[in-house]
Amino acid sequence: MAVGFTPKFTRDIALNTGREHCIVTAFKTFDNLGWKTVYISPNGLIAYTNKGIFTTNAEIRIIVTDTTITITSSSTGSEMVDLGKNKKFVEQFIDTYTKLLEAGSTEESVHEYNQLKQNFPPQDEEDYLLAPPVSGIKSFLALFTPVKGYFITPILILVNIAIFIIMVCNGINFMEPSAESMLSWGANFKPVTLDGQWYRLFTCCFIHFGLLHLVMNMYALSYIGLLLEPRLGKSRFLAGYLLAGLVASATSLWWNDFVVSGGASGAIFGMYGLFLALLTTNAIEKSVRKPLMASIGVFVVFNIFSGMAVSGIDNAAHVGGLLGGFVIGYIFIPSLRKPSSAGPKFAGIVAAAVVCAGIIFAACNYTSNDIAKYDTAIKQFGINETKALQVYNLDDSATKQQLLEGLKTGLQYWKQNRKLIADADMLDLPESLHTQNKKLIKYCDLRIEIYTLASKNITEDTQAYVYRLSELNKEINALLDENFGKTKQDPPPSQ
Repeated sequence: MAVGFTPKFTRDIALNTGREHCIVTAFKTFDNLGWKTVYISPNGLIAYTNKGIFTTNAEIRIIVTDTTITITSSSTGSEMVDLGKNKKFVEQFIDTYTKLLEAGSTEESVHEYNQLKQNFPPQDEEDYLLAPPVSGIKSFLALFTPVKGYFITPILILVNIAIFIIMVCNGINFMEPSAESMLSWGANFKPVTLDGQWYRLFTCCFIHFGLLHLVMNMYALSYIGLLLEPRLGKSRFLAGYLLAGLVASATSLWWNDFVVSGGASGAIFGMYGLFLALLTTNAIEKSVRKPLMASIGVFVVFNIFSGMAVSGIDNAAHVGGLLGGFVIGYIFIPSLRKPSSAGPKFAGIVAAAVVCAGIIFAACNYTSNDIAKYDTAIKQFGINETKALQVYNLDDSATKQQLLEGLKTGLQYWKQNRKLIADADMLDLPESLHTQNKKLIKYCDLRIEIYTLASKNITEDTQAYVYRLSELNKEINALLDENFGKTKQDPPPSQ
């Protein structure tokens, strides 16, 4: 998929007649070649060759000055090499134009020109023809330079890059940052986001899991930006990007339980979805739709399926962003039919924001917060465990009464922990956590039995329970080593 370096061919020829006669003849040339004229102004014309899906289609621009006619053919598909077809289109135009110019008359062209003037843009409206096609970016650095028609995209790219550099300078691994470090920078994670840290729905759209992740996302963003931003304008493009990103984050939150999510891909998929929505309507010239639909469709399908095949990809965010962008695209269409009116544009952005806010609210409101509740329970479990194990800190000079008091207090905490986990197991949790809960309950039962027998050992002044205490301690150590990667102390002392 090419990013901005669209194949094209340009040739200048001398203007050997009046501008009006030239524009009329160029219009006839397009018609004679079967190319569809989509734009005409006092400065020239634009047409599309419409040659099919799997052959090179081209946008033909004719710009007329006082002395020169500039003919430019630019591919509208995603190919990086056109095998000379753009040159062929230009030569076809010049050959047909020359023949028609010789056969026509200046007098006839005056009447025909007056008819064509009805299709000219209003005088107070900027001539779109004179704005250079954004897809004609000529250097790599130009992808990062805001220009007319490609203004928001490079700013978004630079913001993402700047944030990544700041993260790396602050110690984040630039190739494979840990989930914990990404959380500290605002990644999306159900237990903490649903626990009131809603800003993560936004911040996660601007942080990336390593350099490769960043490069791939910025590549895709620059490509869709080159195609879409000139058609949407700055405000609609920025609004669509941010809203789609938020919808993607909410979808990820709704679908995933323990996925730490981050990156611009959800918002980028949203822009591809938005573009697909436009391509299903007449908001984009019909002759251009087919090659663009093929190009965008291949990108979307490939990335969705590759996301399913590769672990660690948040496909929920991709699909959510894609569908969110699709909805946003349809909301924007009425305002795109009146590009010079600010009212419909503002109304479209507000409508999209309201609809997306509803989607985000629904996704978050109907997403179970049980993971956050469970996380709270586990934290309390750890606090209780620490208190219960304080009896191990008693030194050899501790009296029997002190040992018994420590064991009694610890026993209460272990019973609290057992109930805490049993109640937590009633929550809507992933199966892996239910499995962990069974092990934690077993752990508590073992501790309860140890503390009970240790107390009997002291009060009965006997060694009858020593062997059983030793066996219980081995079970605990094996359980912790196998499942939690840690080993606790020996059983409580007995006298």
